[in-house]
Amino acid sequence: MGALGATGVRRISHMRLVHVVPAIAQEASGPSYSVRRLCDTLVESGENLTLAALDWSPLANPPPYLKTFALGWGPRKLGRSPTMSRWLQNLASGTDLRLIHNHGMWQLNSIYPARAAKHGNLQLVHSPRGALSAWAMQHGSAAKRLFWPLLQLPALRQVDCFHATSQAEYADIRRLGFRQPVAVIPNGIDVPPLPEGGRGNERTLLFLGRMHPVKGLDTLLLAWKAVQDRFPSWRLVIVGDDDSYNGTSGYLAATRELAARLDLERISFPGSLFGVYKQQAYRDADLYVLPTRSENFGMTVAEALAMGTPAIVSRGAPWSGLAERGAGWWIDIGLEPLIECLTEALSRSPDELAIMGDRGRTWMQEAFAWRAVAAKMSDTYAWLCDKSREVPSCVYLD
Repeated sequence: MGALGATGVRRISHMRLVHVVPAIAQEASGPSYSVRRLCDTLVESGENLTLAALDWSPLANPPPYLKTFALGWGPRKLGRSPTMSRWLQNLASGTDLRLIHNHGMWQLNSIYPARAAKHGNLQLVHSPRGALSAWAMQHGSAAKRLFWPLLQLPALRQVDCFHATSQAEYADIRRLGFRQPVAVIPNGIDVPPLPEGGRGNERTLLFLGRMHPVKGLDTLLLAWKAVQDRFPSWRLVIVGDDDSYNGTSGYLAATRELAARLDLERISFPGSLFGVYKQQAYRDADLYVLPTRSENFGMTVAEALAMGTPAIVSRGAPWSGLAERGAGWWIDIGLEPLIECLTEALSRSPDELAIMGDRGRTWMQEAFAWRAVAAKMSDTYAWLCDKSREVPSCVYLD
């Protein structure tokens, strides 16, 4: 096996790795956060790694291992970048690159890694990042339906190993007929120190995330309408802005309009919050809610738990451990289950919810440390490049 790096991650000797992601935002919760933190930890351990991303928006402090590429002609959402394509092809022709790890789907930048891996006879790892769920596959534009058979499916057939962040995503991969090995490795989470002082004076139910129809905000507003009169000491705070990167510009306005039509009380839309302000929002909340229709992981759930806030999450996200750990509720998708759960959860005392939040924070510290996540990923890379090694316990061959 490779030597252990300073962080305890097993380094793959003499191997150069390339990760490819559509974009890296300055502040985000999804792949922009999880992919970068994975790369941070692998680099800290001594891996020779480059993260390739489209130059979607400038970063104030880009990491030294990041290489960005200009977008080419065409709609930005298409992710066309001839310079990225050429760079990957040229790199694959060299002798030191062994493996490419692609994150995401439905853009041309997700096709370039498969072409380069085939050109250079490299190992290809693919993280769908929720794009293979039943909900995601059933929703989208006509262009998406053309993209699948012409470009995306052929690229996925070249994958040597899939990476799933949960057992549910592993099942999605198998449901679509892909038989390659699958490494089931969750995202990690940073567990920051808790701010001094207690929670805010108002009892707060918080949603925080990208504004997208998949998140179930319409269901949340309807559920709030049903319970708001019974719980006058509670308020609903919805944090987030339009997800223009994923083509949902205007969804925030539509959500606000629905709130007005329903004549909702004690509801606010403060926009996006980042850094310590986002952490404080989690900490000020008594309860976090994510009634999502489909989620491969749900970084915001982990972020809330890391700040000691219990969560209500639908079964559209793989958080069964909430109930098992006594850190929240894992409920069926839909309006009635959410109303029933809110009725129970909002009846809990602040002390009861705080105890649940403490359990969630401990869970994050024990099971979702980035060092352990990166070690599993590094072991998977090493096995792919040397099949004489023992199959890592996180890799499923069936």
